[in-house]
Amino acid sequence: MITRAQDALSLAARLLLAAALLPTGIARALNVSGFALTLAGAGIPAPNAVATAMVVVQVFGPLALILGVLPRLTGLALAAFAAGMALVLHPFWQFTGAAAQAERTLMLADLGLAGGFLFYALSGPGAWSWQGWRAGATAPAKKGGAAKKAANSNGPKRGARPARAAA
Repeated sequence: MITRAQDALSLAARLLLAAALLPTGIARALNVSGFALTLAGAGIPAPNAVATAMVVVQVFGPLALILGVLPRLTGLALAAFAAGMALVLHPFWQFTGAAAQAERTLMLADLGLAGGFLFYALSGPGAWSWQGWRAGATAPAKKGGAAKKAANSNGPKRGARPARAAA
């Protein structure tokens, strides 16, 4: 029962993390040149290439997150994306007063997302995912039968010494 609850919470966490990036990613995909202008205004070199790469990460990353495909790569890429965009798009140190506070809040929110993606990279997607389905589909049968006997008969027993070669 606890395993099912963990799998359900893992799926819910993946959906919520993806929901934080996917709508903006789709909007940026529909206007890559506008996003490139934003990056150019922030002083990013080669803004068109960077904007295209970021749109790919921001659209396909959440989709991979939802499905649970390549969790380490997906989690690390999305964490790097969120942290990088936080620093580029929310430079609170350039503002004063309420604007600085608002930018700092947005930056900390993006860094919190990066932390969530890092947790995902470390913990994995859970059983209710593509990876979990593949692991279950390829795992040998656990209960009795020939698979259990074959697994028990393969290789030396734990703590046993290896056989010596004949001289």
